[in-house]
Amino acid sequence: MKKCLLLASVCCGYFSIAQNIKLYPTNWYTGMQWNKVQVIVRSDKPISKNATVQLSYPGVTLQKTHRFENEKYRALDLVISPTAKPGTVIITIKNDNGKKIQLNWEIKNKRSGIGTNFAQGVTAKDLVYLIMPDRFSNGDPGNDKFPYYRDTVVNRQDPIKRHGGDLQGIINHLDYFKELGVTALWLTPVLENDMALEAEQAGDMAGYHGYWFTEHYAIDKRFGGEKAYKKLVEAAHANGIKIIQDAVYNHVGIEHWFYKDAPAKDWINQWDQYTNTNHREEVIFANNGTASDKKIMLDGWFVPHLPDVNQRNPFVANFLIQHAIWCMEEFGIDGWRIDTYKYCDEDFLNRINSALEKEYPTVTMFGEVTSNTVAGSAYFTKNNFSKGFKHNAQGVTDFPLSSAMMDAVNNKPGWTDGVNKLYMTLAQDILYNAPEKNCIFFDNHDMERLVSKIGEDFGKYKMALDLLYTLRGIPQLYYGTEIWMKNFKDPNDGMVRLDFPGGFAGDAENKFTAAGRNSREQEAFNYVKNLGNFRKSISAIHTGKLIQYFPKDGLYVYFRTDAKHTIMCVFNTGDKEKTINLADYSAATKGFSNAIDIQTSKPVTSTFNLLPSTSLVLDLQK
Repeated sequence: MKKCLLLASVCCGYFSIAQNIKLYPTNWYTGMQWNKVQVIVRSDKPISKNATVQLSYPGVTLQKTHRFENEKYRALDLVISPTAKPGTVIITIKNDNGKKIQLNWEIKNKRSGIGTNFAQGVTAKDLVYLIMPDRFSNGDPGNDKFPYYRDTVVNRQDPIKRHGGDLQGIINHLDYFKELGVTALWLTPVLENDMALEAEQAGDMAGYHGYWFTEHYAIDKRFGGEKAYKKLVEAAHANGIKIIQDAVYNHVGIEHWFYKDAPAKDWINQWDQYTNTNHREEVIFANNGTASDKKIMLDGWFVPHLPDVNQRNPFVANFLIQHAIWCMEEFGIDGWRIDTYKYCDEDFLNRINSALEKEYPTVTMFGEVTSNTVAGSAYFTKNNFSKGFKHNAQGVTDFPLSSAMMDAVNNKPGWTDGVNKLYMTLAQDILYNAPEKNCIFFDNHDMERLVSKIGEDFGKYKMALDLLYTLRGIPQLYYGTEIWMKNFKDPNDGMVRLDFPGGFAGDAENKFTAAGRNSREQEAFNYVKNLGNFRKSISAIHTGKLIQYFPKDGLYVYFRTDAKHTIMCVFNTGDKEKTINLADYSAATKGFSNAIDIQTSKPVTSTFNLLPSTSLVLDLQK
């Protein structure tokens, strides 16, 4: 990264001087609920022990200065009054030798339009499309690599190296998302990941996925930097599409100053010898578990090159909370997906969620909780438990439901298998306070792709999409599923993160267009497109009641209903043709005489047959 010299000129989002001092957060805003801002002063050289800090700006008060064991750092507790105006605060550090260092710290106008222009949140009305920017489309080949980053390799032939996709590539395809009925984009992290290739099980891996933060207050230049991110958010909003940012509170990359040059050792969870997390969420909420197992789960490291962040440290907690608020203001995003949620300190999670909701009442967030059970999943969000720690997260990534949906599509019905497992799982929604706020999915960047898991069976594909788009929750589609992209994680995760065909110069085929798709890809695309655009206007799917009938011999029927619509979803997972009569489901069908197949727009009579491994989504008609 380029450096700037005296006096306090702006470069790459930082205020730098000859001593290379940086301020975090880089700026703040007028009229904020969070008006007690803790500014971390970070220098590349020790600051004199007896140095004093002064500032003079109307409406801004310095309450306290904190020192750390690492003398390169100070923390400044500032209070910004409601009367403060936008402008530049001059922070003066006076050394004991009389020399002064002046730093510029900007106060900007707060954004307007909470809930309308930004911080719109995502709900069951939305369709979320998950993108890994490096693998989607390369809109600007000029930013593929930079000599000052530790990793300068770009090799599209290697699935675990960087490929060059960026934010401009996403901007270039906003019309594609609109055609699919997509209303929100979730991007894997775009913050700076200045990491070298790291030895993992798959080999020397790049941080192309974005989960190895090395600098919070910078957008990775290989994605286009801050300018491109702001451009994406503005362009997406202009097209009626929201942006979900991926947060990581649990860990940082090993090149982050949190680890390499921390203000104090307790910014990172320390062990006498390397200790990996046990990944078991049960040890957190088990009333018959042990403190040692819980500590390993929460404080153990994910992998050796991802130091585990100590959110119990109040300075760390403030840093992470302020960064989240700063991102909302600086970029105008709409919501959050929170990575490795279950590995974080519980009190901290509630504190950061509350801070975001207080500042932006319409913002939403869902935590990644890779839970083995419905109880484990419900524990980490607002729930109906009478005992235990009470989490305040609005929703989670619903892994138990994902597993049950896959079981319903892929397996024959048994006592607790197939569609029976799905029924059982949904029956346990009584544990959630608001199950409709969970994010539901079949696959993502950490899972085998749907098409491969179903054995490339198109009947199962249609059943899967029918479930995803009509069940309760916020549906998430993984990029490329709509064009039949497939693969297992063999030999590594990179195989389920391959490039979107047509997103890169020189691609033999362009799957963004109908002309570039084969017949099966086009059939898949049309099916997803029809579902996506149908559900946009159906309030019963967004907020309606879910009524499910217990499966009979593999036949599973449920309804989404409200005062405006009744949607009937029928799945024949058995091996024989079934006859369905609307009268058999009178609790939901009373008063309806026929239906419309939402895929073909053709009428369906009150009695119809359904072949094995097929499904229908019907709009009931009176």
